[in-house]
Amino acid sequence: MTFVIGTGRSGSTALSRILNSHPDVLSLNEYMASVGDVAFPEGRVSGAEFWETLFRPTSYFANMIRSGVLMPEFLYTRSPGRYRAETDGIPALSLMVLPHLTDDPDGLLDEIGAAVVGWPERAAAAHHEALFELLATRFGRTAVVERSGYSTGWAAGLLSAFPYAKFVHLFRDGPDCALSMSRHPGYRTITLLREIRERTGVDNFGDLTEEQVRSLPPDLAPLLEDTFDAALVRDREFSLRRFGRLWSELVVQGTQFIGSLPEGRRMTLAYEDLLDTPQEELARLAAFVGVEPSPRWLDSACAQLDNSRRGSARKQLSAAEFQDLRDSCAAGTRALEGKSADA
Repeated sequence: MTFVIGTGRSGSTALSRILNSHPDVLSLNEYMASVGDVAFPEGRVSGAEFWETLFRPTSYFANMIRSGVLMPEFLYTRSPGRYRAETDGIPALSLMVLPHLTDDPDGLLDEIGAAVVGWPERAAAAHHEALFELLATRFGRTAVVERSGYSTGWAAGLLSAFPYAKFVHLFRDGPDCALSMSRHPGYRTITLLREIRERTGVDNFGDLTEEQVRSLPPDLAPLLEDTFDAALVRDREFSLRRFGRLWSELVVQGTQFIGSLPEGRRMTLAYEDLLDTPQEELARLAAFVGVEPSPRWLDSACAQLDNSRRGSARKQLSAAEFQDLRDSCAAGTRALEGKSADA
């Protein structure tokens, strides 16, 4: 079991596709982003209870879809099946995980559900392991790799749940990644939700009081409703520095976590290195995951990498804007260089 953690907007979706093309790798695309913390309750849970955490739509994604704020990662909405966000909702597993594995996500969901509901009562982590084994057997794969964007915050919990797991820290140049975040509907929404938390001082939106909601400005409060005006996310003006600071926060979190792991259980992967020497980097990743990097797979994988986004911030911003964004990324850059934040 290997988890790829990182900021997102760092070539991670392409990496999931590349891993999925390997005949021995079960690529769990956005699995943690889909099921979230609710799929890891404390204590023992039955198979039926575990299935509910996989089937129940992810509320914030459902709100985005109903409001017309679609992320390119929402694979199910591109070729919808029998589930609709506007009615009962798209099951958590169906939105991004299963369409990555099959052209018939509804059929695969039915297969999984038929098996899972009969599983015995046990810890949630054991249920997840059984699900990974079920899918690996179903697709004839021997290694499991989960990859979600915006995932550094889950790393410690994943290590606790799966103490034998390996971890890859994937990262990209700060200004380029932050600029990409600023244009992505998901990260624009994340930034607004973070602002709500900062203004109210709560971590869980379920703890918000009516008074706290009323205290929010009119361009933030509607984001807490089941539907909202997409223009609140699409047309909002953001300071690029906010995304530079977000990139830094996530990179510092990721480097500290990966540095705490023993050799053999950790790997770092820079997006720029992947573009510069794809054969070598992908072969190194395959060896770390535990599969063979066949020449055929490497050739196919290299063809899926897009070099056009390199240096996007420097190309598209003025010199002053680029320097300002670069300054906001300083803490993360220092962390990647192995320096302390006070250096």
